[in-house]
Formats: sequence, C-alpha cells, structure tokens
Amino acid sequence: MKVLVIQQRYGIGDMVILLPYIKAISRKYGSPITLLSKASSKASDLLSEEKFVNEIIILDKDKDGMRGFFKLSNEIRKRKFDKVFIFNSSLRYYLVARISGIKSIFQYPLFRKKDNIFKSAQEFTESIIGEKISSEPTIKVKNYKNEIDKSLKHICLGISASGPTKIWKIDNYIKLCDELTKIYDCKFYLAGGTNDLNLIDEFKKKSKNKKFYSFEKLTIKETLPIIKNCNLYIGNDTGWAHIAVALNVKALTLFVDSPVLAYGRYSSKMTTIEPQGEINSTTHDTLGKEKISFDEVLMTAKKLLV
Repeated sequence: MKVLVIQQRYGIGDMVILLPYIKAISRKYGSPITLLSKASSKASDLLSEEKFVNEIIILDKDKDGMRGFFKLSNEIRKRKFDKVFIFNSSLRYYLVARISGIKSIFQYPLFRKKDNIFKSAQEFTESIIGEKISSEPTIKVKNYKNEIDKSLKHICLGISASGPTKIWKIDNYIKLCDELTKIYDCKFYLAGGTNDLNLIDEFKKKSKNKKFYSFEKLTIKETLPIIKNCNLYIGNDTGWAHIAVALNVKALTLFVDSPVLAYGRYSSKMTTIEPQGEINSTTHDTLGKEKISFDEVLMTAKKLLV
C-alpha cells in the first residue's frame, strides 16, 4: 500500500500539530507514508528519526502556478500511490491527485475557509480510520541522553515568532530571567535562528545574565536534544513551543496575536497566557503583546518549574 499525505501549511507548529494524525494513517495501512510538505515546515528535521515516513517531497516554488501544477502531478504520478490524504480544502491538490491517477482520495470538504487545525485534522482522520486519536504529538530524538547538569533549571526562551505582532518584548524576557535567577540557578536557551539575530543580539547586549546559549547557528534537528533536556519552555506562540510539547517538555506559551483555541489547546503540556481581557479569544488580529501581564508570566513559570 503506497500512501501520500499532503500537508501544505508553512509553519513548524502546523507540522507538529498534525503529526498524530499522519502517524495514525501510517498505522492504519501498515506502511510508511510519503509526505508532501513545504521546506518551511522543517519536516525533514523533525522527522529524521521517524519510521512512519519513508520520503518527503518538498513543495517548493517550482511546483507553484500552472507549470508547477503539472510538474507536481508528474512527480506524484510516477510514484503510483494507492491513496492520498489531503489536509486542506484546496481544489488544486484534489485535481493534482486526480490527474496523478490516485484512485482513493480523502480530503477536507472543498473550499472550506475556517479551520481549527487540530480539531479539523482529528475529525477528518478519525472519520476515515475509525478510531480515536490522541492530539498529543511526539518527536523522536537520535541518541538522546539526559546528561545535563540537574542542579540547574534549563529554560528554553522562545523569543522569536513568525511576525512582530506575536513577539513579547525582549526587555520582558530579560526581566523574567533576572527574576527567575533570584529563585533558581538557571541556564537559558535562546530559541531563534538567523532571522532573529536582532532579537538575540539585543538580549546579549542588555542581559546581565551570562548563563545562556543561542540557537542561532543550529539547525532545527540540532536543537531537538537540547530542548528535550529543558525543564520548561517560555515564549511566544512559535514553532519552538510546539516542538517543546512534542518532546514532552512543558511549554508556557504567550498568545498575543494568534488563535489560542487552534494552537494552544491540543496538548496537556501547553499552558497558555493571553492578553488581559482575553479568555480563549485571541485571533490573528488581537494585537495584544502590550497587554500580557508580566506578573502572571512570572508566577506561572515558577509554578511550572516546581
């Protein structure tokens, strides 16, 4: 049985949230699946140690537009898939599957606009395979060994995000580190890449705390064992938060400009804080980064570190 899964969302968090359902499809048909996804989802890094995926086809710019449509169709046709699961409502991918000769096509209802990512995926997959699926994601890490200094509290700081409206100010993170180090002996890990050098440099210049390590030169794959060794993630709603919970690390996630019901309610490891006045109501237009209570973040972090 040759099975294709199409997951076209951009984000790392999206990829992590959909993992339980992609794994369930592989289990159902007793064979590894082929995954079609964007490079920005970092599926290759996240799934490098997983057995349920045997190939990842990158959905790059060459597969956009009319010419890309036929290029993608040809690439899929030559693999002769028996089934395809399409985790979106796009007519484009339905037509690609049809033209590619896949006889068994499963997809979200066409042209649906609103989508709670984990609920939609859960309902879609459960209806097909006929069993309940836990929404808790997991990621395997190669040669993982818990050999960190256990006298320290290891805290991953998710200072980056997909846009400026989702980022809590660096000054807040610096103040938070100062307050936590009054209680615990801590080491902090700055979760950000080359696109976040301005934030990382600002932290380095302003912070008096020297017990920190930056992810700026690491691949996502290289950060996985480091995050898995952490006691807690504190940060913005970004891919790092979702990676943390998939590595069985508690995540204190700040939702200031993204839908908490879609991205903050799928895992028991995820604790969320919203702007003051918001209760399960943040969206992509909340613009609430100035309304996050510092005291609430500090108090919640201390509870999670016990």
